[in-house]
Amino acid sequence: MKIYGTQSSRAVRPIWTAEEMGLEYELDMMPFPPRVFQKEYLETNILGTVPYLVDGDVKMTESVAMCQYIVEKYGPTDLCVQPDEKDYPNYLNWLFHSDATLTFPQTVVLRYKFQEPGVADGAVEGYSRWFVSRLKLLESSLEGKEYLCSNRFTIADICVSYAIHLASNLEIHQALKPNIKRWSENLFEREAFKKALSLKYVHNIRGGKLLTYVIEAFYCLSLC
Repeated sequence: MKIYGTQSSRAVRPIWTAEEMGLEYELDMMPFPPRVFQKEYLETNILGTVPYLVDGDVKMTESVAMCQYIVEKYGPTDLCVQPDEKDYPNYLNWLFHSDATLTFPQTVVLRYKFQEPGVADGAVEGYSRWFVSRLKLLESSLEGKEYLCSNRFTIADICVSYAIHLASNLEIHQALKPNIKRWSENLFEREAFKKALSLKYVHNIRGGKLLTYVIEAFYCLSLC
């Protein structure tokens, strides 16, 4: 299994999942956005988006679907909620909610706040407010709970909490409501998350070529 990604992108989701399961996988970390700075990537993924997962004949472009694929293909694992469990519908809803409701408005903020600043400042403000307003369900659902589903850590926590991590990077500080703050801070202390976040792209200028490395040293240093 091979995962293509960029630092702190939605590739964190499948990488975090694979790390929690102790799976072996190949990783190709690229400069962001790769469709601009590593154009040969378009030969691998015609969309030029990250993450991208290849596992034999399997090719996937959606981070949440990758997480679900990994736990179901390489399980059994408690990261997956089974259809015969009471919380299974809730589990599925959170998986889809994580991208369709939470991450989507953030992509607009990312583009116009950092990639094209000044082009659409109204969109940055408007979509930031939209994102924060959509956190009502998450905040209320976490009341008195450590995890979202089945009283255990699952990929629902991985997929949804990534949106909170991204919100911090985008400086949407209103996202850190009390229950969300408590829940996400607990999740972000997990070693698998720290590992996923530590993986970086390094530009090696020898020969004028861009080379990609998985930098384990950054992870080791983060634990010191």
